[in-house]
Parts: sequence; C-alpha cells; structure tokens
Amino acid sequence: MEWFSGTGNGGQHRNKHQNSCRVFHVPTGLCEARQGRKRENNLREAKAALIASLEALVDQNKHSDINQERRKQIGSGMRGDKVITIRFQDDKTVHHETGRTMSTKRYLKGFMNEIWM
Repeated sequence: MEWFSGTGNGGQHRNKHQNSCRVFHVPTGLCEARQGRKRENNLREAKAALIASLEALVDQNKHSDINQERRKQIGSGMRGDKVITIRFQDDKTVHHETGRTMSTKRYLKGFMNEIWM
C-alpha cells in the first residue's frame, strides 16, 4: 500500500495532503489506485477494486481452462478435423482415418462397420 498526493484540479489541498491510495498485489502484480477527498474512502475503494480485479483474473483463468478442454474435445472445425466426407453428387463416402471408401447409399442404410474396419 502506498499513499501519494493526488494530481489534477484541487489546488493546495490536493497537492499538499497525501490522501490518494495505491494498493499492490505482489503475487500477481496488479495495482489499483484511487484519488479522492477522504483517505479512508480511497483505501476502501482501492481495496474493493483490487479484490474485483483478482476475482476477474481467477474467473478468466478458470474459463480459459474450460475453453481449452472444450477446444480439445471438439477440434477447430477446420477441414483437417474431418473424419468422414459424404459426397452425394458422386455417391461416395470416404473415411479419412482408415482410407476406405464406400457408396453413400450403403453408408446411410447403416453399413458403417464396412468403412471403419
């Protein structure tokens, strides 16, 4: 925690008194500062803002972990993630992992085990 004199409008009172508060969170490097007329209010507001910033950081990290898990499960959605291509124009179904091909009509009728093995 650090006290300093404020900046901006306010004249002699603001320049003379050290009412502004800067609060640091050393492990994360976050810093919040508040400038106002009363020292107690500045400290309380700076601490509340720092706690809100820390909670937002924790939520962001939690959500990023969840999103990474989700991306690993569903893939990117790009063409390289395809396992099966079904082409109705030329009645062809291709399984990209096994390299096998069969007719789309047979695949849609339920003979999927032919293409997987």
